[in-house]
Amino acid sequence: MSEEKTQDGKGQDFDRTASDQCGVTMSASVEGNAIAELMGEKEGIEITKYPAMIRIDGGKMMEFDMAEIAEHLGVEEFTTADFEVETSTHYGRMAKLDDKVVLFANPEDAADLLGFELPEEEDEPQLPG
Repeated sequence: MSEEKTQDGKGQDFDRTASDQCGVTMSASVEGNAIAELMGEKEGIEITKYPAMIRIDGGKMMEFDMAEIAEHLGVEEFTTADFEVETSTHYGRMAKLDDKVVLFANPEDAADLLGFELPEEEDEPQLPG
């Protein structure tokens, strides 16, 4: 991965290097807190709580299983639409299926799940001569 640093015009540097992470920001509601608690038990997931929101950050891939969330909440059903209501933003490629939401740090990793084909890699261009 290449490293790219830029300035915002006010002298502040920003590192635009790919993070190889994905995540969501959720409301700090009953449901959001329960989802954060559940996800925090998983390896490689980092939870950061703020007064009105919760950050759930992970590595190359994170999976939110709706049946697992429903069970943790003690409700009969928790849908991907319910999940979206609790989510204010996300980063990474999101794949919303019937029974789960999956986030990928690298969009190409989601290709199979989302049903699109990646362009074939071309050989490195050769200089003439």
